[in-house]
Amino acid sequence: MHIEGDALQTAVLRDGCLDEFFMERTGGASLVGNVYKGRVVNVLPGMEAAFVDIGLGKNAFLYIDDMLHPHADKQPKQKPAVADIAWPGQELVVQVVKDPLGGKGARVTTHFNLAGRWLVYMPSAGYVGVSKRIGSEAERERLRVLGERLRRDDEGIIMRTAAEGEAEESLDADVGKLRDLWRAVEARAAESKAPAMLHSEAGLMHRVVRDSLMLDIDEVWIDSPSRLDEASRLLRDMAPVMKERLRLYTPDGNTGDLFQSFGVSAQIEEAFGRRIPMRNGGYLIWEETEALTVIDVNTGKYTGTDNLEDTVFRTNLEAAVLISRLLRVRDVGGIVIIDFIDMQQEDSKSKILNKMTEEARRDGTKCTIVGWTRLGLMELTRKKARDNAIRQINGVCKSCGRGN
Repeated sequence: MHIEGDALQTAVLRDGCLDEFFMERTGGASLVGNVYKGRVVNVLPGMEAAFVDIGLGKNAFLYIDDMLHPHADKQPKQKPAVADIAWPGQELVVQVVKDPLGGKGARVTTHFNLAGRWLVYMPSAGYVGVSKRIGSEAERERLRVLGERLRRDDEGIIMRTAAEGEAEESLDADVGKLRDLWRAVEARAAESKAPAMLHSEAGLMHRVVRDSLMLDIDEVWIDSPSRLDEASRLLRDMAPVMKERLRLYTPDGNTGDLFQSFGVSAQIEEAFGRRIPMRNGGYLIWEETEALTVIDVNTGKYTGTDNLEDTVFRTNLEAAVLISRLLRVRDVGGIVIIDFIDMQQEDSKSKILNKMTEEARRDGTKCTIVGWTRLGLMELTRKKARDNAIRQINGVCKSCGRGN
């Protein structure tokens, strides 16, 4: 974790390779997860949505599906008209699921969830879910049974990947904390006048400690004594065993700052560039807009073997792994189109699709591999909730030449 001016930057390295990158500026924290008491300003039947004043500069967008019961089986068979369940002046408690981006206001929902260390608590979802990243069916079943035992009435619980192998006592304590937090939110809602903020989601430091500091992390380096103390306090409550892995980085004048010392700065500059080199001599061309990202794969200097199909396949396979990692590092959201090098054999195409699907399962953000289009392009979608790091950098990005 590196302090750069007014920004907290966090990088996760696996075998020395940049695997994830997060950035948050002071005063520019994400709103995702915040809970507000808002007032419906207007209803748009043609868009099946309502605009809600939650006290920000722009009204928030509330889609009709986010007003219905969070459990699909408990929703009405015939979807009601939005005007039948929302009207101007109505006061609603909502949670932000997507930050304001560009000229758009925040997107909000009434499907509430509060994230803990081991699980996600949903006050009225009425079901138990288990992370798909937990591969053992026996462990998944154990967690399902525990979830049913721990939840009350209409509560819902999603067991996170970190819950794998965790004792019932830890899971029970997590549920208890989140249940008490939700009761406090309800109490504030009862006494507050709209618009009002009822709950503020944790900042980047808290989220990183909660979501990223797993037992497979060997060391955690921080270059700020105050931030080190903050992380230590958080770990004392969430994962005491991880406290022993905290390290304070002090530059000695030769190695530079924390990110330079661990080779992170160079990897960030490369990862956020327009032309991104591959180990085998090939390269990617990366074009990113607010809603659509287009990636072109090129063989470059790689000549491979005497077999053209094998050369193309090996280049595409390396590109598939690299692109999957860079989607996490750049925190890309929306539609992604990948123009892999043309392959003639269906088996080669199937292997690339399988590799992309396999890599998507490692992504902590929902990533859906749609597959090959009729034009031979790979299509996927990745959930977008927060402004990605490259758009938070003030001025012009040195790598891509674009402003924020």
